[in-house]
Amino acid sequence: MKNRRIQAFFLGLLSISCTLQAQTKPATDTKMEWFKNAKLGIFIHWGIYSVDGISESWSFFNNYINHENYMKQLNGFSASQYRPNEWTNLIKESGAQYAVITTKHHDGVALWNSKAEKSITIPAHSLAKKDVMTPFVNSLKKSGLKTGLYFSLPDWSHPYYDNNTRTKKRYDLKNDPDRWQQFVTYYQTQLGELSSQYNPDLLWFDGDWEHTPEEWKATQTLDLLKKYNPDIIVNSRLNKHGDYDTPEQGIPVVSPQQKYWELCYTMNDSWGYQPDDENYKTPNMIVRTLADVISMGGNLLLDIGPKSDGTIPEKQAEILRNLGRWTSKNKEAIYGTSQGLPFENFKGKSSFSGTGKSVFLYLEEAKDFVKVYGLNNKPDAVRIVGDDHAQVNFSFTHDKTMTIDLSNVKFDQDVTTVELVFKEKPLFLKNFPTDSYSLTDILEQKNTKMAAYDLASLLYSGNNLLNGSGLTSDGQDMKISKTSKTNLETLQWVSKHAEALYETGKGLPEGHYSGMSTLSKDRQTVYLFVEGTPTGTVALKGVKNGIARIRIVGEGSIISHKIYNKLYWSNTPGIIYIDLPKNRIDKNMTVIAILLDKPLDLYNEKVGAIENNL
Repeated sequence: MKNRRIQAFFLGLLSISCTLQAQTKPATDTKMEWFKNAKLGIFIHWGIYSVDGISESWSFFNNYINHENYMKQLNGFSASQYRPNEWTNLIKESGAQYAVITTKHHDGVALWNSKAEKSITIPAHSLAKKDVMTPFVNSLKKSGLKTGLYFSLPDWSHPYYDNNTRTKKRYDLKNDPDRWQQFVTYYQTQLGELSSQYNPDLLWFDGDWEHTPEEWKATQTLDLLKKYNPDIIVNSRLNKHGDYDTPEQGIPVVSPQQKYWELCYTMNDSWGYQPDDENYKTPNMIVRTLADVISMGGNLLLDIGPKSDGTIPEKQAEILRNLGRWTSKNKEAIYGTSQGLPFENFKGKSSFSGTGKSVFLYLEEAKDFVKVYGLNNKPDAVRIVGDDHAQVNFSFTHDKTMTIDLSNVKFDQDVTTVELVFKEKPLFLKNFPTDSYSLTDILEQKNTKMAAYDLASLLYSGNNLLNGSGLTSDGQDMKISKTSKTNLETLQWVSKHAEALYETGKGLPEGHYSGMSTLSKDRQTVYLFVEGTPTGTVALKGVKNGIARIRIVGEGSIISHKIYNKLYWSNTPGIIYIDLPKNRIDKNMTVIAILLDKPLDLYNEKVGAIENNL
């Protein structure tokens, strides 16, 4: 192994798939192994806020409703149709490997029969008059799913807590340290109850931003949890004492630096059940989000919000069932995988198998081919995961560029997974020679789709072969040199899309778009090259700008778009989903123009926890 690494260094190779074979794993890596391999979990926000369908806890904290009226929802929380085994079966069907349920949100209402001082609980104070936590945790454990418990550190209802609402405090800690210690004892007592009664695999803290680690006594709390379970996994919200990072809502543009991470994500705009929130992402969007997160080496914690009677809204169940359709078909390309190829090697989403001997490519469109660059050794086989009858051929050009023929493949309705199978772990060049084409070479290619792809690929990397070629800005009266072998269909494609090819430059950095792109000279128009037929909307991440309009290049069609996960008070931009009508798709390659309100401004910062919900 050592010699190979030295050799790889001098050859300028990067072993993307190779993981260090340490003789003994660090304790943290051992306990995190199931979490890393899980890839998909289900978050459950269930509490009295589902009665009136209002924001959990924040609605009274922000003074949208007073605390007394908020707490009246206890009288409507019935759990009358609550069937914990049905929840578990649906979660298991989705392909999730663990679930995290809100044992207590910031409103302080506990789902279990807490005996901590001055506790407010569902068994003692709600219409339901029963412990709704225990049967669900028992069902999870019986099913083999891992158990995660969400626990709010703040308790805005408890008399020993300092904060009450955004505009009102009960006391200052420095003036009443004994009262604060009473609160710490209260919340640690509750954690002791949860640990002893349910033996969770994971504790999901929230709200740590309201106090320092010292004020929370975070070290003491972690020691308490480890007395019950030395291998307990804790998220990053115990104020610098966690095992993994938890970006919220905004899908990261690039992989978080933390070794382990999990995106917590809603299906619509709400965590808990809100009947008037119909802004659901489509099942297709959710599957593609999972593929995106897997390709960056993380987990997706997808949220559901049951109704106060204990039933799960049908739209949410539909999303979970479609996830299950895809995860059951693609198991080997999901669980136990690790972060995929750099964008330079594959212009899309990908991952490595646990052994490192397979590379998985996640395709969000039906297309004739894909290319993989800088591959130092050839695969033994290429197959479509979940379809053993698919015919897939591949070839190599310029020695290190692999072209995979997908013309006879039946594509999945959401994401098709291509597996590259190797006998030995593949090595990918870090600094590989790029394909060397002249404009004449490309124009003489018989396959116009391939010619359009190669032009776009070179343009994306900053090599515009059409500069000084005789191309005009509108594609008319072009003076591009032709030969007897020039493919006139390719010239027509160039003419039609001249706007996106004329004096445009290097495209978007990795992570913003799962494909090739280019920018106008003034950087105020982004051009997306769309290969084949997308299975759903075209997604664009991390653009801070406002959008003036989006249209299809070369034909004048203005098309619609929708932005999800944009929180008005947050700097994190939402995801732009662009509707590309199938009857408008160019058979060789479609180009979408996005006109911005000013020169392109990109977001690449860390996506963190929500600390403000005005």
